[in-house]
Amino acid sequence: MFGLSEQTRVFLKTGVTDGRLGVDGLRGLVSQVLRQDVLAGCVFAFCNGRRNRARCLLWDGSGFWLATKRLERATFDWPKDEAAVAQMSVAQLRLLLEGFELRSRRGWQRYEERLQTGKPQLELIVTRDL
Repeated sequence: MFGLSEQTRVFLKTGVTDGRLGVDGLRGLVSQVLRQDVLAGCVFAFCNGRRNRARCLLWDGSGFWLATKRLERATFDWPKDEAAVAQMSVAQLRLLLEGFELRSRRGWQRYEERLQTGKPQLELIVTRDL
């Protein structure tokens, strides 16, 4: 299993990425679009057009890991600029994949649906000073 340290570099492919691409297709995007070495041990993150699936590609020295997260009732706050490549920390990637917004604001907001008896209710979670 792989572990990510705080020194691990993370590159985010902003905009839409075809969700049908596998390891080889994403490797091609890393080298051609992101202009990075796919074997450097960095994490490369991608998101589909609906923004409900995120994929992370990682080389661990012996092979590739391809992790996918699919949201059932929400979307990722993925940057939309097609031409940009964002570099971020592992902590920022974790926040993005957990549903937080990356935009600068006074506080972060995340909406979660709490399943209780009866109808589901949306609950606002506000975190300050992150």
